[in-house]
Amino acid sequence: MLMGLMEANGFHCTHDSDDPQGEIVVINTCGFIADAKEESINTILEFAQAKTEGRIERLYVMGCLSERYLADLEAEIPEVDGWYGKFNYRELLTELKTHPLAPPCMEGSGRLQDEIVEEKVTTPRPSGRGWERVLTTPSHYAYIKISEGCDRHCAYCAIPLITGRHQSRPMDEILDEVRWLVSQGVKEFQVIAQELTYYGVDIDGRQHIAELVDKMADIEGVEWIRLHYAYPTHFPWELLRVIRERKNVCKYLDIALQHISDNMLSRMRRNVTKQETYELVERLRREVPGICLRTTLMVGFPGETDEDFQELMAFTRWARFDRMGAFAYSEEEGTYSAEHYEDDVPEDVKQARLDRLMRLQQDISAELEEEKVGRVMRVIIDRQEGDYYVGRTEYCSPEVDPEVLIPADGGKLKIGAFYNVRMIAAEEFDLYGEIVDKR
Repeated sequence: MLMGLMEANGFHCTHDSDDPQGEIVVINTCGFIADAKEESINTILEFAQAKTEGRIERLYVMGCLSERYLADLEAEIPEVDGWYGKFNYRELLTELKTHPLAPPCMEGSGRLQDEIVEEKVTTPRPSGRGWERVLTTPSHYAYIKISEGCDRHCAYCAIPLITGRHQSRPMDEILDEVRWLVSQGVKEFQVIAQELTYYGVDIDGRQHIAELVDKMADIEGVEWIRLHYAYPTHFPWELLRVIRERKNVCKYLDIALQHISDNMLSRMRRNVTKQETYELVERLRREVPGICLRTTLMVGFPGETDEDFQELMAFTRWARFDRMGAFAYSEEEGTYSAEHYEDDVPEDVKQARLDRLMRLQQDISAELEEEKVGRVMRVIIDRQEGDYYVGRTEYCSPEVDPEVLIPADGGKLKIGAFYNVRMIAAEEFDLYGEIVDKR
């Protein structure tokens, strides 16, 4: 969205450049877990050095890290010209318009240009505002954030500290954004939020996620809708009807479960029990036959015993998740667990448990992918890479899930197009296929 405003005001923006050539660098940061914070800090330091060496003129930082640690960062990294948080990033344009590097359309302006500069844009954009954006993904898919913040207070999670309470975007605004993206050629939408099943509760006390997805599915040109980051407690069961009945809603749900033992679920403040979790997984699969479930699990949370971990392994064997990510607990300052629990699971134990869990999931994934060999599945093509076209089925979200590799010597394929593909071989996390037809 910031790039959209910058482009509208005469700047040329490049996203994630490997070899930055511009005068101004803006770094968007993450402040969620230790690894992400470290990556953000290292990136800032890299560009601070580039500024010191005269390779860039101005350096700005925005996002979750600076939202959470502004005072410390300002003191530690003075090379940064301005710090912006997660919600005030638009103020960066106010600062830039008075700078000598500002484009002519901004110089001398008495106010920030919120309107689109028509000569800069080949396709007109709606005037609704609030969602103007530059697409930084491939042109055929996009991420749609439907809310910000979270009212759940899991013991380990810093998201509420960074983002505040849950705030749903107006439904009409979301639908307008989808319509505009369709007009730009987008076919596939990943619906995301810190907690998407809570959508609408802050507006009128009711969960409206099923209604929203249903209306998205009505928009002509929307080919795939995929849902990320559901919460298991108070699950909106009407959503399953939408997933089951709407052909352009992928049979896919990303629902983070974190653990299974009652001891861990209670200490994590997840507001769900082991029995309820088993029943949830059973019902999801019963009401949406063939649904692909992605989850996230955590090991090494304070107080996790060998018995707790064995319960988690047994649950993973039983559930046979199609997709699963896992990570070891890292203490985040300000969270409930940091203030009330001792981080008492040794790091080597955390890593050993994580390795065992991921080996188990690798075996499960290999078996599930092997079962797809011989099936004909609809695949969207993301890119060509070496001797292969790389695509995905409806059960695969970009960047995090298995891909389908199709030999490029079988003929030219169009990026962003759909093809019927027969699966001919499988690995632990990827499939190989051949085109059945090019319709």
